[in-house]
Amino acid sequence: MRPLLALLSAACLLAPLPAAARPPNIVIFLADDLGYADIGVNGCTDIPTPHIDGIARNGVRFTDGYATHPVCSPSRAGLLSGMYQHRFGFEHNSGPEPFADPNFGLPREIPTLAEKLRAAGYATGMVGKWHVGFREGLRPHERGFDEHYGFLGGSHRYRPDRPRENSIVRNGAVVTDERDYLTDAFAREAAGFVERSRDKPWFLYVAFNAVHSPLEAPAASEARFPHIPAGKRRTYAGMLAALDDAVGRVLAQVRAIGQEEQTLVMLFSDNGGPTQQTTSRNDPLRGTKGQLYEGGIRVPFVMQWQGTIPAGLTFTHPVMGFDCHATALAAAGVAPSAEKPGDGVDLLPFLLGRRAGPPHERLFWRTADRHAVRAGEWKLVQERGGAPQLFNLDDDIGERHDRAAEQPARLGELQAAFAAWEAQMTPARWVRQDRRTAEPGGRPKAAGRAPRGAAGRASGAER
Repeated sequence: MRPLLALLSAACLLAPLPAAARPPNIVIFLADDLGYADIGVNGCTDIPTPHIDGIARNGVRFTDGYATHPVCSPSRAGLLSGMYQHRFGFEHNSGPEPFADPNFGLPREIPTLAEKLRAAGYATGMVGKWHVGFREGLRPHERGFDEHYGFLGGSHRYRPDRPRENSIVRNGAVVTDERDYLTDAFAREAAGFVERSRDKPWFLYVAFNAVHSPLEAPAASEARFPHIPAGKRRTYAGMLAALDDAVGRVLAQVRAIGQEEQTLVMLFSDNGGPTQQTTSRNDPLRGTKGQLYEGGIRVPFVMQWQGTIPAGLTFTHPVMGFDCHATALAAAGVAPSAEKPGDGVDLLPFLLGRRAGPPHERLFWRTADRHAVRAGEWKLVQERGGAPQLFNLDDDIGERHDRAAEQPARLGELQAAFAAWEAQMTPARWVRQDRRTAEPGGRPKAAGRAPRGAAGRASGAER
């Protein structure tokens, strides 16, 4: 396993957590469909991302940061629950709200991060895309968030002059007067929550729909990229620049209230980029959103807590989205639930030199009849209908050289590990549905229902 790349003094590594009169604020930025190579610190050269890169410079970049799933909705359920979403049958997207299976949603018996932090005295706010429940009782303001501004489904138009297929809501009530570009509106609302909540510990979850399709950028943002030929990539550049600006606006508000060193900030993407649809880039990784090759699940992943996490770290052990949940709870002083302890690991001891080695011995993914396992440098990929593949990511980050035939014992070890993990999980409680496969209200049509193997298949417009 590769070592931690950054070399720091022992005194810096062993620095204690700050003694504070109150626990830290927590911000989690979740980007949507952001490719691994879409940010500067991961190699993007044509679209600057100074604010996202700044989080890495002020803290840590995780080279091997993963989402829990290769598409949007299950990955978000993993973050909010702090566990493999397969434990409660959340394995597929919903499809459009009118046709979603009635079972779709994060079950009430699974507490969210917001519910846990609110019980610990935090003000809790969410801005942006929810996508883990439509029905009454499953919406953000009913799942632990004091405030929510955003939408409930899987995608949304950005420009106010374009028809918007689903509603913007504030705490469940439809908003009819939004006139800003949607990423800008989410930045405005998030900064407002920070300002309003300054007098107590606060948790802010900013779940952007950027840079998910449709490709719509403010004209002024696109104009910043004359070096990119007009077309999809320039529009995508404008969308990504707006996302980066939004992150910067929220962090500027944190600085404005004098709480930068009291605030733990995390950012990652819900899955890899859908390159064909949006020109997102996952280089040098193989694959895209919806796939279990690295390009579908390895994502930009950065964290800062100024004055606590040393600046400029690069962490090379695999980590996963639900680790943000566990790290937030630990920073807040909230003990894990004895009944539902979760699968995430508090990353702070590893970043502060109190623990060595990898946070996880193995990581697992499953979507319908496809699965993957990562154990150290080795990765098993089982694609639909094909033979199992084995890759050594240290030597072959692009997953080009299948080693299954020459490493049968290693392959068998990972297959056995997956079987043991899967035995602890729950079957999927629904499949993705749309007008082709279901009636309004979610009742499946007699003919045309998506087969199990297709349920997790994704495109840039999935919902």
